[in-house]
Amino acid sequence: MNFDAIVNRKGTYCTQWDYIKDRFGMDDLLPFTISDMDFEVPKEIIDAVISRVNHKVFGYSRWNNDDFKDSIKLWYNKRFNFSINKEWILYSPNVMYSVSNLIRMKSKMGDNVLILTPVYDGFFKTIKANNRNIITSTLKKINNRYQIDFDDFEKKCLKSKILLFCSPHNPIGKVWNSYELKNVIDVCKKYNLYIISDEIHMDIVYNKHNPIFLIDDYKNMALCSSASKTFNISSLSCSYLLVRDKKDREEFLHILKNIDSLSSPQILSIISLMSAYNKCDYWIDEALKYIENNIKYVIDYINKNILDLKCYMPEGTYFAWIDYSNLNISNEDFQKYLINIGKVAIMDGITYGEEGKFFIRINCACPMKKIKDCMNRINNTVEYIKANYKI
Repeated sequence: MNFDAIVNRKGTYCTQWDYIKDRFGMDDLLPFTISDMDFEVPKEIIDAVISRVNHKVFGYSRWNNDDFKDSIKLWYNKRFNFSINKEWILYSPNVMYSVSNLIRMKSKMGDNVLILTPVYDGFFKTIKANNRNIITSTLKKINNRYQIDFDDFEKKCLKSKILLFCSPHNPIGKVWNSYELKNVIDVCKKYNLYIISDEIHMDIVYNKHNPIFLIDDYKNMALCSSASKTFNISSLSCSYLLVRDKKDREEFLHILKNIDSLSSPQILSIISLMSAYNKCDYWIDEALKYIENNIKYVIDYINKNILDLKCYMPEGTYFAWIDYSNLNISNEDFQKYLINIGKVAIMDGITYGEEGKFFIRINCACPMKKIKDCMNRINNTVEYIKANYKI
């Protein structure tokens, strides 16, 4: 493993590097945007994929087999000390496919879906596209840490059908503790909300993640996850969900197979997940140390060189969530200067809801050299703003 290695991703149809202009209007920017890594994947995954490619026959495949399910069961045992029932496991092409179908299964058009904001922008899009109403409960920031406002949360649950939950929470890097999760479940039980827990970042934590299924045996919920964020295999498109209720599993499988005709997965995606979960613990353990050091570098750089910005160590995800409110500049103008002066592409916090205004989200899953370049560019941008910007 050499996480310092610079891998040229241009020309690989890569969203982060080849299609910067689509979001930022320019090509020649250094990107820290979409949630993938600039690291090469573990050798074991490459070897497994190559071995299957060398077979040279790519007929229809199945996911509903012991090898696939055992690898997921093994992962939860190893990482979370949690023994899941293999019957709970369902294949899905990606996490948001699962989320979208569960929204339709568990609510009607015009019903309310509750989210905690700021949050992953895909939640807004999926709720709206399914003709449901978005209900938000704003996370409180206390001592530079985000918390659920449970008084507001309960009021919003009273008029909602579903809680779409992000755990760990993107973009702020919050990892929910067992007490918080139990409170969330108890309130949802009280008002009979269905919980959809997106746990795709569950392995990107710097302490301990608790899968929501570990906290309570509440049947009215689903856990959606994938190996894609953990091992940088998003383009191989394989995810899964855990569902305790048999009728819900049968309904989801009916949609997957009979309505959407997606029950035969890409075999390379299945192979990559099994290899990752069976053999690659060591890789994510080392990657986490490297990414944590990257984020600490960002924080230290800001504290020494850009005092108008604020950033604190997240509990999970590979994002630095940076507050620039002290600059007294609009988010539109700050983005303009980052692009035109800094030549850097960084996600605007308002992407994740109004509560993200005056924040930016930097993807730190990349070589340290790239992080250092990023921070120098941001510093140059801030210095330019302070010298030239008029409110």
